[in-house]
Amino acid sequence: MQDSFEVSASTGTYAVTVGDQLLADVVREHPNAVYIVDTILEDRLPPEAKRRIRIDALEANKSLEYAPHLISELRKAGADRSTHLVAIGGGIIQDVVTFAASIFMRGLPWTYMPTTLLSMVDSCIGGKSSINAAGYKNLVGNFYPPKKVLVDVSFISTLDAEMIAGGLFEAAKICYASNYQAFLDYLACSPGLKMTDEQAVNVIRHSLLTKKWFIEIDEFDQKERLLLNFGHTFGHALEAATDFGISHGVGVGLGMLVAAQYAKRETELTDAGKDHVAHLIEHVKDMIGPRAERVLQSPAHVDLDLAMEKFEFDKKHKSDSYRIVIPNREGALALVSVSKTPETRRKILGAFSAAFDEISWPYQIPQVVTPA
Repeated sequence: MQDSFEVSASTGTYAVTVGDQLLADVVREHPNAVYIVDTILEDRLPPEAKRRIRIDALEANKSLEYAPHLISELRKAGADRSTHLVAIGGGIIQDVVTFAASIFMRGLPWTYMPTTLLSMVDSCIGGKSSINAAGYKNLVGNFYPPKKVLVDVSFISTLDAEMIAGGLFEAAKICYASNYQAFLDYLACSPGLKMTDEQAVNVIRHSLLTKKWFIEIDEFDQKERLLLNFGHTFGHALEAATDFGISHGVGVGLGMLVAAQYAKRETELTDAGKDHVAHLIEHVKDMIGPRAERVLQSPAHVDLDLAMEKFEFDKKHKSDSYRIVIPNREGALALVSVSKTPETRRKILGAFSAAFDEISWPYQIPQVVTPA
């Protein structure tokens, strides 16, 4: 059970293969590569993979401060301009290796094997690195696609329910950002916390082929691809406000809820728009609504005052306006700019509150002090 397709990029075309039990093939093809692997997955590497660097997949390591350490490890491993890198891990490993591979000796070829569902359905294609800096998430980064992407669904067995839900939120986001039919086709693939290998391959393939259109038409995030920020601007704020107690994938799910609540209040949705937005909300709530205990041990308590502070400094905003992706009147997505005013902040805070009320999550709202 395997499927392949190609993605076009400015640096050339790279192949994407979705299947199972692909790791041994990589090692046979690149026995002399330097394998950069998530520490908890190192024991899955065959012994033939001699040169290896372990990285703890921690948010703190997805930073500018960590990059010199990885570059030093590459030197210790004997990497030179002819060395091929193989990255094995989730989004944190991908971000760190994308960045390091692009700057080490002005660029090394590399292969990526995503091991989290989130990286399998989304970030494994597109070639972006997103690195935390100065206390803010994904403040810096670049574009440097791998030579090959191999999605091995057997790694899904290593994931807990929260990681699977987070990956599915990213897949739902991509498909909804494309069009409502793509979202319905995604749901028809039977995404869920427990999937067969065949169901997983179908979900991943559909998500990646949908994203492929975005990245090929707008590789450098200038127009259409910006719609894939749906859920991210609000979600990143929630991640940062909880010191990453809310994971990225769950943050995206929550961020979509916030965006939907903002649209319900500030956009005159048509009947079709209301139906489409409601369908998306129900899909998210099914994972992290009242039955969230299936996914989370204990929801992180959210200080919305801090979330708003983090939201204010998102890199996508402009000096005089917030840039957010929300459903338009018909329920399709649009990137809009809204003025930075106290009234706008009140409305955004209201959308945060409404989203958390919808799923019965604990949060703390800023106290408004009325002048005497």
